[in-house]
Amino acid sequence: MKLIFSLLALTGGLAMGIQAVVNGGLGKRVGAIEASFISFLVGTAALFFLVLFFGKGNMLAISEVPKGQLIGGLLGAFFVLVLVLATPKIGVTATLISVIVGQLLIGSLIDHFGLFGGERFPLDTKKILALLMMLASIYIFQK
Repeated sequence: MKLIFSLLALTGGLAMGIQAVVNGGLGKRVGAIEASFISFLVGTAALFFLVLFFGKGNMLAISEVPKGQLIGGLLGAFFVLVLVLATPKIGVTATLISVIVGQLLIGSLIDHFGLFGGERFPLDTKKILALLMMLASIYIFQK
């Protein structure tokens, strides 16, 4: 089962790479904020139909969730806008390296402190060194 979810995550990463270049090109034609809006509009429409035909959850439970859990949409919109702005300027690879390093940095902090109710996985010297090397890789890649 872990392998299936790892492959699913890999597929999500592949989709992010394609999303970067597609949204970057869209941004050149219609504007960065407009491209981000169009991307979310198309995604919202797709999700609407998935919920309509396959959803098994309870949308009314939204009133019961902690309000902080509703920030995901804002973070997603910010992420798409960043892709639209950065990809045409620095390319898909440099954008994705930076995104991945950012994800690993925040993931390491979340794990270390057990933030948002997660399990604690402490940072050690090797992990910190690896993160510093990844930060350096962004600089090296751009030179």
